[in-house]
Amino acid sequence: MVDHLREVLGRSARHNEVPGAQLVVWCDGEARAFEWGEERHGTGRAMGRDSKVPIGSITKTFTATLLMVLVSDGDVDLDEPVVEYLPELRQTLGDNADVLTARHLLSHTGGLPSDVAPPADGRVALVASVQDVVQPPGAGFSYSNTGYAVIGRLVEVVTGMTFPEAVRTILLKPLGLDLGFITDPERADLPTASGHTVNHALRLVRPVEQELTPVEAPAGGLAASAADLVELARMHLAPRHGGIDPGLVSADHLAEMRRAVPGADPFGLADGWGLGLALFRGSGNGWLGHDGTADGTSCHLRLNPDSGTIVALTTNSATGANLWRDLLPELRAAGIDLADSAATINTRPRTSIPRECTGTYVNGDTAFSVVVEGDELQLVVDDEPAARLAVHDGFVFSVTDLANGATGHPGRFLRDPRSGRIDRIQIGGRVAGRRHRERDVA
Repeated sequence: MVDHLREVLGRSARHNEVPGAQLVVWCDGEARAFEWGEERHGTGRAMGRDSKVPIGSITKTFTATLLMVLVSDGDVDLDEPVVEYLPELRQTLGDNADVLTARHLLSHTGGLPSDVAPPADGRVALVASVQDVVQPPGAGFSYSNTGYAVIGRLVEVVTGMTFPEAVRTILLKPLGLDLGFITDPERADLPTASGHTVNHALRLVRPVEQELTPVEAPAGGLAASAADLVELARMHLAPRHGGIDPGLVSADHLAEMRRAVPGADPFGLADGWGLGLALFRGSGNGWLGHDGTADGTSCHLRLNPDSGTIVALTTNSATGANLWRDLLPELRAAGIDLADSAATINTRPRTSIPRECTGTYVNGDTAFSVVVEGDELQLVVDDEPAARLAVHDGFVFSVTDLANGATGHPGRFLRDPRSGRIDRIQIGGRVAGRRHRERDVA
């Protein structure tokens, strides 16, 4: 298996023009590690086992684990309204102030917009971002970076530390981990691996810089190696599988992280959601994990507590998602039965375009417009044509990227249960409602 996976990693990285990648497979109580390429294109600086790659939203699993440390210590109650810790949000949240909890935020069922309102420059942006909920707390799943920014602020208030200080002191140091911080102004712990964009037509690979503000750090501000991701995941394994217990989170609270939250249906992304972990049950197995995309990176973490298996992949290119897809069948052939989401579309698209789906749907400051272009339905994001949509029975749809022809996560149109009219769209796990932004109607 070792030689074969190393060959597959290199072959797929070359094919997808990924400058560098790390793969670690934890199985039978030991790690098998593989590295490919370089940290920054054209430098010759080899990607090593300890190279740090911006991991994007996998940061959320670290943030959720950090909060669960505070929960285990009795400092935070998952079901207490967050305004009890952050009273500055009470007025802005309005009727939702006494409903929204940390459990909602960790499971993306808080109904908050996807992204922090610009300019994302601190507490003012955070308060402004919670004003326009996309749906009431607890009503359903809508992926939200804003929710994790609120969690980060809660951590700061409870601990009296900055978020980077709290992560280092409370979580990383006991685990023996030293991660990079993209947005920490006090230290130069920048990631050692650059993200990259790829132009296949011109065969151009270009480094890109990370663009993230400190308030967004709890949602995507860490840089780690694949080995670092495995160490965090080992907290969820039993000792017989090589699990570790640093005494941070109780066994009951770790189990709560892995348990599906009722109503958290991340259609297209996964089959359920816990607290900082997605659930993948496409093959009936109990896989969990998280994916992360930073500027020019694509990273993936999967763990199975039942079998004691962990798989972590970090790549420093936006095309790394293709490398992950290439690895999945090879890992399965090697006996690692990784599960995908069960949300697949097996029916043929409708022959006629359902006009009732067209219109503009809004999540925070982002507008998703569904328009008819010729004989097809297209998705336009903030006035930029983004994807081709093919609507199937049940008003679910497949997604094809207009720029590169890649197939994206499936999505769906949702109906108002009272009127029966289509009033929302769920794409990329994010729910957007059929309404206009204030600037469009001013």
